[in-house]
Parts: sequence; C-alpha cells; structure tokens
Amino acid sequence: MTTIKIRFLFGSQSAYDARMALVRILVDGYSLLHNWPELAPGQPRHSARAREELIHVLTRYHDVTGTPITIFFDGSGAPAGTLPYESNPGVEVLFSSAGRTADDLIERAAHRFSAYGEAMVVTDDVAERETVSGVGGLASSCANFIRTVESALTELQDELRDYNRAERNRFKRNLGRDLK
Repeated sequence: MTTIKIRFLFGSQSAYDARMALVRILVDGYSLLHNWPELAPGQPRHSARAREELIHVLTRYHDVTGTPITIFFDGSGAPAGTLPYESNPGVEVLFSSAGRTADDLIERAAHRFSAYGEAMVVTDDVAERETVSGVGGLASSCANFIRTVESALTELQDELRDYNRAERNRFKRNLGRDLK
C-alpha cells in the first residue's frame, strides 16, 4: 500500500494520510520538472539531463513504494534523436506523438485504469486534474507529490542508516566473541 498525503486545494490547510491501493501513478513529466528546480539544477527543464534525473528519482520512489509509475512527456519536448528510455512494468516513460499531448495520453490512461482501481495523476494543470477526477481518478499537485517523494526517500535513507548501524554493531559484537 502507498501512503498518500492529500492536501485540500481550498479552505483547510491540514493534510491527512490516506491508505489506499493505487493501480498506477501517472505523471505529467514536464509539469513536475518545472516545479522541481532542485532536479538537475541549471539545466533547462526540457533537457535530456533533467528528464533523466526525474526518471531516476521516480524510479527510486517506485522502489520504495512498489506503486507503478508512468511518466508522460510531450513529444514536442523530445529533440530529434532522443533515444527511447528503457521502460519496465514498474516505471514506464512515454512521449506523446505528433498532434497529441501528454495530457491526452494521461486522460486516456486514467480512464482505462479506472476499471482496475484508482490511478493518481500528478500535474499542476488544474483542468487536467478536474478531468481526471471526473473519470474517477485521483489528482495531486506537483508540490504535494514532490513533498511525498522527498519524504519517502528521506524515510528510506533513515531506515537504511539505522539498519546499517545495527548490523555494524552486531558484526562487531560477533567479531569480539569470535576473537576470544
């Protein structure tokens, strides 16, 4: 299960944790990149380097949560000669084709996934979020999703540090016994 922190758009500033099984997280890649300047600092938001960094961070997030993620980019943002990314069932990377937008693909995917459970769309396009909500999907602002990802990755880092410390101490204790 993935814990999602939902922030109310209007009125209350409080947040709550909701435990729910997400079928997939659908990410508007460029919308998220424009809101996350800490990724690939100094690089243009439509650059291959920025896209690669976003894919790397979201792959780590998938590894923590186990929730599959699809990252959509407008095809017009991919320069000619951009090599296709290696997608897998956990993290899929898609570019829209000529005449289509990432929004078109996200809406279609959200509608198709609705038969299998809840899909969450990450974008700052309010009209897109309303459309997805209309077909039964969940929607998150980029800022809220960034906080969720950073929190999950920090929590994992803390758990790994604590685990490694405990294992190091256990090893030292066992080593001390073996030397006696």
